[in-house]
Amino acid sequence: MCALAPLMPAQTKAVPKAAPKAVTKAAPKAKAKGPGTDLLKPETLRLKAPAVFVVRLETTKGNIDIRVVRGWAPNGVERFYNLVQAGYYNNNYFFRVLNFMAQTGINGDPKIAQTWTDRTIFDDRVVQSNVRGTVTMAAAGEPNTRSTQFFINKLDENVRLDSLKFAVFGEVVEGMDVVDKLYAGYGEPPIQGVLMDQGNPVIERNFPRMDKIIKASVIAVPQP
Repeated sequence: MCALAPLMPAQTKAVPKAAPKAVTKAAPKAKAKGPGTDLLKPETLRLKAPAVFVVRLETTKGNIDIRVVRGWAPNGVERFYNLVQAGYYNNNYFFRVLNFMAQTGINGDPKIAQTWTDRTIFDDRVVQSNVRGTVTMAAAGEPNTRSTQFFINKLDENVRLDSLKFAVFGEVVEGMDVVDKLYAGYGEPPIQGVLMDQGNPVIERNFPRMDKIIKASVIAVPQP
């Protein structure tokens, strides 16, 4: 793998099995508005993302508000918006928190996680730099491998990711202090594969201090 592979390391089973002013408020529940939406049927998630909107991640350390801009990364934003509205990110752990980033986006239900792992999207052009506070979808170090995982940049030095085609789709407007508080003591445990296979119980058994998203929801659509 290339040097960027650490943003989505190879899956492994090494772990033992044991805001801007809003004019439109979102519905209280983070569910898609279209009828028949089903996370086990990706084709049912067809909502059109607003040009700009704010997503709140209610985490175990506090709230993180992300301003998302469709023009920055249209493909990534459409995917992110639909997953948020369908409740995909609820109860997702920040399974990889390092000094330079915090990564999440593997659903705690193995059936849902496995359904989406191969539902990749085309890459977007990089139009915003990966500086502190920006939010970017993770990839496997190869073209067109983005799916559901995303990370929050913690350092300005992450601009190095621009040349590797990591397209920013949003920025934290409130809660970077919360991002900095996400538990990073586990380093980089090789758990992506086993988390995909076994779900959240593997985190709860082996990494009890790991933080998670309790709920993700669209809280506002700012006025153009």
